[in-house]
Amino acid sequence: MIKPQIDQNSTNTHHYVEPTAFPIGPKFTKYKNNPILVPDPEHEFEESYIYNAAAIVVDDKVFLLYRAQNRTKVSSVGIAWSDDGYNFVRYHKPVLYPTEPWEQNGGCEDPRVVRDPETKKFIMTYTAYDGATARLCVATSNDLFHWKKYPPIINSDSSWQDIAVTSTGHRIIRDAWSKSGAIFTERNKDGKYYMIWGDSAFHLAESCDLAHWNLTSTSYGNNTFTTGKYVWQNKLIEPGPAPIKLDIPGKNWWVLFYNSATTGGAEYAKDTYAISQMLVDYDNLGAGPLARMDSPILVPDAANEIEGQVNRVVFTEGLVQFKNKWFLYFGQGDSELGVATAPVD
Repeated sequence: MIKPQIDQNSTNTHHYVEPTAFPIGPKFTKYKNNPILVPDPEHEFEESYIYNAAAIVVDDKVFLLYRAQNRTKVSSVGIAWSDDGYNFVRYHKPVLYPTEPWEQNGGCEDPRVVRDPETKKFIMTYTAYDGATARLCVATSNDLFHWKKYPPIINSDSSWQDIAVTSTGHRIIRDAWSKSGAIFTERNKDGKYYMIWGDSAFHLAESCDLAHWNLTSTSYGNNTFTTGKYVWQNKLIEPGPAPIKLDIPGKNWWVLFYNSATTGGAEYAKDTYAISQMLVDYDNLGAGPLARMDSPILVPDAANEIEGQVNRVVFTEGLVQFKNKWFLYFGQGDSELGVATAPVD
């Protein structure tokens, strides 16, 4: 296998067209040959499940950083690359795997990836899980294959308390729990970078260098960007890939693709996961989202989405523009990986 050589001189796509309206797409069509990646019993780290992939275009290839699980359900991050966005070559070993105390027993889950516009380093957010507590972490890389890890954004002795909703609609408190960071790839007008994170509500963190992050407030009430609004998102909302900037003169508006789950209602069965979009004003994060779609853009309807390691799940962490299409990569039933596409207007 010839591994792609990536460095700080590697380029992102040369033909990117900045979208001009919300929502993006919004009709995404699932690829008829899904799943595009399935477990490989030849490699222990990915022998049982593959899903939830981050995506980035480098040197005119799509790279996926995907969550893989072995038979004990310990998670690692694998890497794959493609010339067409559909057919991928996989590296034979994980590029991120449990090494730290806060990663033992559970592993490294659910990557999202961006590129630092100044240093050209790659920045990955991922969830470290020790079997009891999820902790949002960051890692950096020059080549996508070798990563430097940083400690969790929220320390175990932090006063942060997350408020989660169970499948039956009950609320529970989780100490020092954090997940799922989606990073804005431009500095805010105050000179800092910001991240939307969380899996029961959306919260904010800030950074000067994309590697070291602090919560904008350690008070749950003062650090809530938004919560679920519709019945199909009344259990959970969780950011997907990095927000996408819109080309609208005089506006600093971005589109966030996000995931949601429900306690049940309307046409949605309990614990159904879906994907949708919201509009964010990066100049006024304190106001919460400007708008959100009133229905999902993807719901579980394929056989491997309705039944899997977790039933009724579609879940995204990767979106790229490539060869004049949007490629939205999503986990199917927490078991396999699919893609849906929409044309670039």
